Amino acid sequence: MKRSPFFPSFESLPNAIPIFPLAGAVVMPSVQLPLNIFEQRYLNMVQDALANDHIIGMIQPVRDTDEEAVHLQRVGSAGRITSYSESNDGSIIMVLTGVCRFGVYEEIDKIKGYRRVIADWARFAGDYDEDDVQLTNREGFFEILHDYISARQLEISWDDLGKLTDGPLINLLCTHLTFEPEEKQMLIETIGLDERAELMRGLMNIYVATRQSLGDKPH
Repeated sequence: MKRSPFFPSFESLPNAIPIFPLAGAVVMPSVQLPLNIFEQRYLNMVQDALANDHIIGMIQPVRDTDEEAVHLQRVGSAGRITSYSESNDGSIIMVLTGVCRFGVYEEIDKIKGYRRVIADWARFAGDYDEDDVQLTNREGFFEILHDYISARQLEISWDDLGKLTDGPLINLLCTHLTFEPEEKQMLIETIGLDERAELMRGLMNIYVATRQSLGDKPH
């Protein structure tokens, strides 16, 4: 998938980025993630990002804590605001399009209530050239994907999926399929496309087998 000319080159990715902690939300490269922003600190974040490089990092909070997103995962996924609209109720509806994953080098001082980190991009430089990577067994992957979609009772456009090359396909599924937050975290931390696809295949197989053992009841 050809990148927009508005997107930064890998070498020009910013060192410091604002982060939006949200469980279950990741934005893999070239995939769009719609978001509804209504809390004041995150409205501040969006306004500041629009005034600069449009980059925001999505990162999941570590679960099992009563504190408000104090503990963050060490890997997130950054996107660029590619469209937005302001609502009469004071919220912003925007689309974040994935750019590159990042590691958290360190957290730095907040600005206007929102958190920021120094991003370590080096580990995920390959996100910029995954379009040409091919899966070892695309046909087998689609077989388990069919079983998983059926078990989840999800609606999906198989024609549209079939037209995607392997990199955009796996990134789209990582972003939008119904996985647990911990499972999504494992996926975004897996660097290689083929390894990520194999992990996803395993997660889908486990879910399908579990549903079958319970009598195929939807969940």
